[in-house]
Amino acid sequence: MNDKQIEQLLKTHGIRLTANRILIARTLSGLDSPSSMKELETKIQTIDKSNIFRTLSLFKDHHLVHQLEDGNDVVRYELCLSRNAEEDDDIHVHFYCERCQHTFCLNDIPVPQVNLPVGYEQSSVNYMVKGLCPDCSRRYYLKR
Repeated sequence: MNDKQIEQLLKTHGIRLTANRILIARTLSGLDSPSSMKELETKIQTIDKSNIFRTLSLFKDHHLVHQLEDGNDVVRYELCLSRNAEEDDDIHVHFYCERCQHTFCLNDIPVPQVNLPVGYEQSSVNYMVKGLCPDCSRRYYLKR
């Protein structure tokens, strides 16, 4: 994404433009997989940890990032390509490789609909499938 697209995405989600917010959104848009806070800190060394965290929280509140847990007590963030700030229409399945510990977005696989019992109210979805990614699976079977 170029800066104009990032600025438009922030505006669409009702987020006021600042240099830090643009930089964080640009960094997220350039990643090929969800990243942890620690990984983002390493990539964005000009912004301190607390500002990155506050910005990610703001983005989450405006449906601009997905926050997901990979099952190893690590929270990861990815840019959400939802088209508005009211509803997240970019919910998809994630895959966690237990060997290389990489989290993959499976963008073309939507999260299945879950019909909750009466009285339950959904606020978010974190659908993680675990196993071996194609590279690790291939290496595992070649060793056998």
